[in-house]
Amino acid sequence: MLRSLREFKLSTRSALVLILVFTVVVVADQVTKALVTSALEPGDVVPIVPGFFNLTLTFNRGVAFGMFAHFSDGPRYAVLILTALIALSAVVFFFVRDYAHDLLAQCALVMIMAGAAGNIIDRIRLGMVVDFLDAYYQQYHWPAFNVADSAICIGVFILIFRRPERALNVSAG
Repeated sequence: MLRSLREFKLSTRSALVLILVFTVVVVADQVTKALVTSALEPGDVVPIVPGFFNLTLTFNRGVAFGMFAHFSDGPRYAVLILTALIALSAVVFFFVRDYAHDLLAQCALVMIMAGAAGNIIDRIRLGMVVDFLDAYYQQYHWPAFNVADSAICIGVFILIFRRPERALNVSAG
């Protein structure tokens, strides 16, 4: 890993693309959260696509889908910090080791980092994450989410369909 890190180089074009992706995700996340929190009260429901999609302001004190929300602040923050450090380490590891020359996969990894950053900003500012996108069908509701969560999911989805460079080299040799 250390050798890979020393050998890792990004072209200026790639670096600019990755910075742009990160910036767009974080800014879109924070702007949409600001707009929703200024326009809605917690629990307000604004139908966008009746029978499928609403805007509904909620606040998430836990991690994904409200997990650990019932923990007291100390243990919850410890879990959140540990999870963030593990996730960031994994992203850097995959970025350098497996996707060093795959700009689409790098964009996916940056989307994951930007999504995490957007939610971390909320946790630092508010002590919780602003969620407002509510997808549902009849009585089945997906937990409310936000632009940051969407970026993380899209990034993971892209990576599911990308084979790491390392795997391609092993299968070719």
